[in-house]
Amino acid sequence: MSTTAPSQINDQPPRHVAIVMDGNGRWANQRHLPRVEGHRAGAKSVRMVVEESRRLGIRYLTLFAFSTENWQRPAEEVGALMGLFAQYLEHELTLMLKNDVRLRAIGDLARLPEAVRRSLCATMQKTERANGLDLILAISYGGREELTSACKSIASDVVQGKLNPDQITNQCIRDHLYAPDVPDPDLLIRTSDEYRISNFLLWQLAYSEIVVTPVLWPDFNKQEYMACLEAYNKRNRRFGLTSEQIEEARARACP
Repeated sequence: MSTTAPSQINDQPPRHVAIVMDGNGRWANQRHLPRVEGHRAGAKSVRMVVEESRRLGIRYLTLFAFSTENWQRPAEEVGALMGLFAQYLEHELTLMLKNDVRLRAIGDLARLPEAVRRSLCATMQKTERANGLDLILAISYGGREELTSACKSIASDVVQGKLNPDQITNQCIRDHLYAPDVPDPDLLIRTSDEYRISNFLLWQLAYSEIVVTPVLWPDFNKQEYMACLEAYNKRNRRFGLTSEQIEEARARACP
């Protein structure tokens, strides 16, 4: 985990946390197990971060579950991952309903196996009225693909006369993303000591704080999650302003 000492402590927990869940394969290899066992073991960490996020009042949790690049992995591993995903949806539905968790998904869902897609849609429908935590699974997802899709949609609107090119703003682009109502992540956590974004939420992560931990995802427990959140809480989020401007704004807001 990053040990940089920031200068300003945040008053509020992050509203939106995004996580790149990395290290399942390495965890399995270290134990001389099939890679799928690492993915299976990682499910307990998913359950933990969902429950803890709900308890802490975090409103949005986005988990990078399966990238567009992951389709290139061996067919046996992809098939096992899809099977585990379907099992997760079945086993966790009761917990989602109990904890007021709404399941959502972003990505090219049409590429998912039909059975998985049906299970995903059914779970999303059953939890659609929950409003405690939005659990957003990025599955068959790629940040470049999302932006390409947005560009195509905007271009179509221009061709049809629904949109003037001068009206293409940052907000316009956001409105054409997969989940335009979801605020940008305040915090991105990446496990297994990897320092890259990996085509994840390229537009949305522009001003997100990033915390990297060496812990492999199956070993990511409550204590490590709390440590990542504590690191975030000590960050000075300036959004391009100076520290003096931030302090002046806070002074005006709290006379």
